[in-house]
Amino acid sequence: MNETRRTLLAGLSHPDDEVGCAGTLAAQAARGDRVILLWLTPGSLTEALGPLPAPEVARLRQEQGRAVAEMLGAEARFLDFEDTWVEATAEAAHRVARVLAEIRPDGLITWGDQWRRGPRHPDHQATGKIFRDAITLARIAKAVAPLPPHRAPVPVFALRGEHSTLPAAAVDVTPVLDTVRGVGAYYREHVGWPRAAWLEERLAECGRRWGVAAAEEFDAWESPPGLYPALI
Repeated sequence: MNETRRTLLAGLSHPDDEVGCAGTLAAQAARGDRVILLWLTPGSLTEALGPLPAPEVARLRQEQGRAVAEMLGAEARFLDFEDTWVEATAEAAHRVARVLAEIRPDGLITWGDQWRRGPRHPDHQATGKIFRDAITLARIAKAVAPLPPHRAPVPVFALRGEHSTLPAAAVDVTPVLDTVRGVGAYYREHVGWPRAAWLEERLAECGRRWGVAAAEEFDAWESPPGLYPALI
């Protein structure tokens, strides 16, 4: 048994958001750590699945998220926020804080500030704030009762936008590159994204910045910048 097993949580908005951190999640799981993918919504309003009713889209996308989580060696969980209606309210942060008090993560990947059209989806912006606020609220006993508060440090790693000026933490995902490609191929088959060339160039370009074959980068909100084999 791994006595030092840690828990990395990815708090995201929709299934397929994890494409940007798939290698990092796989690398953490490969160390024997617990990895959890928690999506606030099932992404039921996507048009990638054709003119299906939203409940059917939600069911299919939840299946897809669970399949990808299995590929990554992660657990899959969904909350029932409504796609395109995620708001960073106090109620939402308190709700997620109770989930954090249950999971008790040692590190968090979530959305940060983004400027490009796709990543700046309003759900992404709201999701990042909800999770960051929830980390603080999870420390407050009366906010998460009857669960015990989670007061251990939970460093935040935000999915990094190309215009970010924050310090960067990178993970060498070369050892799990086949898994990342498998995740990309799975979503490409089911929702038509991401393009294979885009994914390869993204990983390689980031890798070139750090002197490795393939890497993923994050805004290091509370951790020293640098290249790591895993985030936590």
